[in-house]
Parts: sequence; C-alpha cells; structure tokens
Amino acid sequence: MIHRQYKVTGHLIDVSYTEQEVAEIFEPLLKKLVELRLEKKDRVIVYLAAPPGAGKTSLSLFLEDLYKEQDHIFSFQSVAMDGFHHYNSYLESHKVIRNGHEERLKDFKGIPESFDIAALKEKIEALTQQKSVNWPTYDRALHDVSEETIEVDADIVLIEGNYLLLDKEGWTDLSQFADYSVFIRTSLHQIEERLVNRKQLGGATLEEAVRHYIKTDKVNAQLVLKQSKDADVELILSSDRLSKAER
Repeated sequence: MIHRQYKVTGHLIDVSYTEQEVAEIFEPLLKKLVELRLEKKDRVIVYLAAPPGAGKTSLSLFLEDLYKEQDHIFSFQSVAMDGFHHYNSYLESHKVIRNGHEERLKDFKGIPESFDIAALKEKIEALTQQKSVNWPTYDRALHDVSEETIEVDADIVLIEGNYLLLDKEGWTDLSQFADYSVFIRTSLHQIEERLVNRKQLGGATLEEAVRHYIKTDKVNAQLVLKQSKDADVELILSSDRLSKAER
C-alpha cells in the first residue's frame, strides 16, 4: 500500500493506493500520456472528471507525484478548475432557478452555473497556444477565488474538475481541447459519507452537512454521473478502491 497526504478542499487528507492500482491503472495511464506527447510533439491536455467526493483531486496530485518519481523526458503538472468559480460577490448578486423558485446562486455554490465557463474555456484554449499560462486558484481559507495565480508551463497538463466532460451548453465546448480524458464512475452511496464528512471538517454540524449534501452535492453528483460524455478511460470507484472499466 502506498500512502500519501494531500491538502484537499483546505484540509489534510490521508490517501492510499494499492500496488495493484499503481501497476495496472496509474503507470499505464502515465505511459499513455507520454506516448501522446511524443506523437503530438506539443503540449498534451488531459481532463480528469468525476462527481464530487470521488477522489479526483487526491488522484490528480498522486499522479503528479508518481510521474515525477519516474524518469520521464517531459514535465507534468496537475491543476484544478476551482479557481474558475465566480467570485462570491457575483454569486451573492445573481440568482438561479431551483425547483421552480428563484434562489441566490451563492446558496448553491458548486453547481455548473457558479463557474465562469467562459474564463475556463479561454484559459484552456490558451494552453493549446501559449508556452506559459497564468492559472487562477481558489483560497480555501477565504472560500473565494484567490488573487494569486500559478504558472502552468508543463508538457503534460492534467486538469481536474467535476464538469469538464459535462454534456451541456457551454461545457460541451471544452471537449475540443482535450487530448485525453479520464472519468471516475461511482455510486451516490459510495460518496455520500465522504461528502458529509468533508462538510463537517469545514465546521458544519452533521445536520447542516446532510442538508448540504441533499441540496447541492447529491444534485451535482447525479448531474455529473448522468450527463458526462464518455471518457477515453473510465475508472470505477468501489469500496474505496479503483478499477478500470472494461470497454
């Protein structure tokens, strides 16, 4: 078993992967990305999409670590789409229709409408054209978009986010920029406890965490699971272990 600790959603999270997962899933995936980079002779962009709570952030960080521990001729970077949330000031002043009622967008932060899809598309497109791109980040302490950016300049760039493969207006346009895509499929039952626990780590009571799961996280997860495009490779999360779906 390989253990790592990563900062995810503002909290240190212990994650572990089996030697089998590494040998049968992760190393072949990284090898495939290197081959794509050799063939393309230009930057490779990879999407890692999954419903909330499926472990995409920790997996993206682990893949970056694993890649850098090996002897590869290309550079690798993992980034998140969290920095493309609209600012809280925007969310507080805009509305969204939910169950036939007009609600404050801030109360549903995390849904597709709470992201600046135009800005995300612009930055991903820039990755296909520019050597270096300033990538926005999210401040978990402030619970808002940070004023700080990170420089993305790697040969292989892995972007992780819930909605990267979403087959809905605006989001579906992102597919044209991806050279390869990975999707983590799971069940609502598998991620419910994770999401409730994560909300409690942020200071919510159990009652508040469950209410948030029902109101937001569960709805977002259902959307991702039902309306995401097919990925090049699909991983199945079951009993906290990953396996590769058969094609």
